[in-house]
Amino acid sequence: GPACPLLQTYSGLAGRGSPGGRGASATLMYAPILVFDIETIPDVVGLRRIHDLPDSLSDAEVAELAFQQRRARNGSDFLPHHLHRVVTISCLLRAGETFRVWSLSEPAQGEGDIIQRFFDGIEKFTPQIVSWNGGGFDLPVLHYRGMLHGVSAPRYWDMGDGDYADSRDFKWNNYISRYHTRHLDLMDLLALYNGRANAPLDDLAKLFGFPGKLGMDGGKVWEAWQGGQIADIRDYCETDVINTYLVYNRFRRLRGELTAEEEVAEAEYVKAQLAKIGAPHWQEFLAAWG
Repeated sequence: GPACPLLQTYSGLAGRGSPGGRGASATLMYAPILVFDIETIPDVVGLRRIHDLPDSLSDAEVAELAFQQRRARNGSDFLPHHLHRVVTISCLLRAGETFRVWSLSEPAQGEGDIIQRFFDGIEKFTPQIVSWNGGGFDLPVLHYRGMLHGVSAPRYWDMGDGDYADSRDFKWNNYISRYHTRHLDLMDLLALYNGRANAPLDDLAKLFGFPGKLGMDGGKVWEAWQGGQIADIRDYCETDVINTYLVYNRFRRLRGELTAEEEVAEAEYVKAQLAKIGAPHWQEFLAAWG
């Protein structure tokens, strides 16, 4: 397959657009926006290695043992970040006249390849990346798992001392600092970096009139994986990315980057693009949108 859909998409952008204008009608006024979300399952291989578990235990038993240990320790069966195996990274690229939703996903790629391809896109195009709790979950997981697989991501890690022509700019705005916006963790920012003020994406999306989650949430991914529902996990992840983008545009309106008309026009554009793709999960998403 191609090195990365992100790279393919961007290669068609050169020379597009015109100066002036804002919002949905502007083409290259803004840095390309890359909204992303990951889905994970327990790292059964890693759990076996760390706890020296016998081969006689099934994957489900290994995971259940880890969940029980976590529940006993802190009341939640949510595993530590480094023991989450990445099975899907879904992305939305919005740049110029480009609107593209895709997933880097098992079984087409293994975990290391998924993570490397994601960082390859950042390497080549330095997009504005947007997430919901990406600083709290997605990116730390990608750091640990990327190290496990020997991934390289120098652009992403540039904090002002890199070898790029604009590396000095990265001292003041990079992907790593919590208070910089090259990676914008929308959940963290809206809560003013106060965990007690965090809001669930699903609640906000529905509150603002967007579809929110349909039929699955992060807590059901392991069960779905065991049932062979890999495509359902990928589809769910993609809908979460669109929910994030729609909430992000409402935030852009709040901070004066989009007018009310431009936000509405962009939402209509998203609807039209999803209808054009026509896959069942987008049909369901659009039906829920109304």
